[in-house]
Amino acid sequence: MSTEKNLDVICMGRIAVDLYGQQIGARLEDMSSFSKYLGGSSGNVAYGTAVQGLKSSMLARVGDEHMGRFLREELQRVGCDTSHLLTDKDRLTGLVILGIKDEETFPLIFYRENCADMAISKEDFSEEYIASARCLAITGTHLSHPKTREAVLTALKYARRNGVKTALDIDYRPVLWGLTSLGDGETRFIESEKVTDQLQEVLGLFDVIVGTEEEFHICGGSTDTIQALKAVREVSQAELVCKRGALGCSVFTDVIPETLDQGITVYGVRVDVLNVLGAGDAFMSGLLRGYLNGEGWEKACAYANACGALVVSRHGCAPAMPTKAELDNYLLRAQQVKRPDLDSELNHLHRVTTRKSPTRDELCVMAFDHRIQFVDMARQVGADIARIKPLKKLILQASREVVVEAGLEKGQAGLLCDSSFGQDVLNAITGQGWWIARPIELPGSRPLELEHGNIGSQLVSWPLEHIVKCLVFFNPEDDHTVRLQQEHQIQEVYQACCQSGHELLLEVILPAGIEKDDALYLRAMKRFYNLGIKPDWWKLPPLDKASWQAISTLIEERDAYCRGVVILGLDAPQAELQHGFSQTAGQNIVKGFAVGRTLFGEPSRAWLAGQMDDQTLIHTVKENYHNLITLWRQRGEK
Repeated sequence: MSTEKNLDVICMGRIAVDLYGQQIGARLEDMSSFSKYLGGSSGNVAYGTAVQGLKSSMLARVGDEHMGRFLREELQRVGCDTSHLLTDKDRLTGLVILGIKDEETFPLIFYRENCADMAISKEDFSEEYIASARCLAITGTHLSHPKTREAVLTALKYARRNGVKTALDIDYRPVLWGLTSLGDGETRFIESEKVTDQLQEVLGLFDVIVGTEEEFHICGGSTDTIQALKAVREVSQAELVCKRGALGCSVFTDVIPETLDQGITVYGVRVDVLNVLGAGDAFMSGLLRGYLNGEGWEKACAYANACGALVVSRHGCAPAMPTKAELDNYLLRAQQVKRPDLDSELNHLHRVTTRKSPTRDELCVMAFDHRIQFVDMARQVGADIARIKPLKKLILQASREVVVEAGLEKGQAGLLCDSSFGQDVLNAITGQGWWIARPIELPGSRPLELEHGNIGSQLVSWPLEHIVKCLVFFNPEDDHTVRLQQEHQIQEVYQACCQSGHELLLEVILPAGIEKDDALYLRAMKRFYNLGIKPDWWKLPPLDKASWQAISTLIEERDAYCRGVVILGLDAPQAELQHGFSQTAGQNIVKGFAVGRTLFGEPSRAWLAGQMDDQTLIHTVKENYHNLITLWRQRGEK
């Protein structure tokens, strides 16, 4: 049949949720917390090829529950097609629980009893769908059960008669072939004539077969790698890619020689091994990029080796995989980068090109993370401080109504709120697609102190979508001791965000008593960049047009992946903010505003004093918010 090839690769096989123990070096029995990632060999390859720039599609099933939705959203976020990631109403999504004990020990338990992805059937896809791809990539687990095997063979039949390349990642897990106890997911190799026979029945249907030496041992029925490869060659004319760990890989396109090195051998990259799990899926992702783009085996293997090396140095599988930008950067500098796992440029690229939150082209943020100011207002009018919490909920209600009335898309709506008085607000808005930031600084502190103690212990309980907002009263001409103390605190905050995956919003305000000088803000930003601190967001006061141009140039030079700048208000009148907004016209790095007291200050004081009811407060705050949005959107008009 004639079908347009609108997909690069369809990945058919295992997809599951990986729960990775966070305590490196501990037994799985002793793990106290876990990180949740997309997993499963085919799921990882679908993800990995998508972030390498290929149009991938996932062919599998997931459960009709939270974990299934998580997997779907993770794939969609990186551009993977999920039209054939079907929802199974009768089965749960598979789970895998894993740990990292040491370089050789990775305890692993598969929870896959009657799981959704093993219920895939030949009725779940059409020949037209298979024919729409340039390649069909299968993982070996689906050859282990009659029903999934039938589905795989049907897909392979469709592929072969429609000119679709076929690739097999052997992905041999003895436990999934019923050769070990259910709890023994760690064992990677057990000889089995039955498995060998079942694999050899289908090896002739593939154009490319990829596996470790042990995986070729099971395919070839011999623990001698060359003899195993020769046995595979007897039943398949596929191009064979043998993964050799730190030594790289060897490709065999014709007759199998007497040594592995006589194949097309591309050597690997030395890294410190943290976790080998997922490295093979990353390898396959890089390999498919080169293979499907016709770049030749040496280039494809260079991609594959580099992808695998980067993943073994990181926690997790899918989230550890390098993006196209990251991999291209590494390959351009490969001669200079002897240890990619330790390279700061690569690590930064990985952080900023794997962000989970969407790009925001415009932000109109209601900032009511104030704490001291609300307490002072309450005390000045004799109100109970306990009224601050319901007040913040009313401000949230006003914000929500404005978002609807002003036609703000979810990507444009935002709020800045604290956990001290606004935890109910944060709970209510989390998961709604808003831009959400929350403060960590002790209000008014200089040198900077954190309100709730150690930043690492704070972020453990934060939703990942919450942006870490840190306000520092900073002057690049500060006393040396004060400046160093503040810089050290910001470095710790930044490093914690890099570790946890949270974005950082760095708000810089000149200390009280220092005359406003745009040049000092520019110098402060340069200083932070010189320290290796690259915030995802900056929050700055209104500056003049020339200063915004200089800041745009600085950010482009130092961190082209910076999300942008939002303008703070400092309780300025709207007319003053209007002038400040006008100075940003044409500067795309300035995404919008994050303003608070200008919008809610006076009505909040009146409400706390009992001079204004709930609805009047909401109406007044809304009116101010609407007006500021209009002023922002008219900033380029004369």
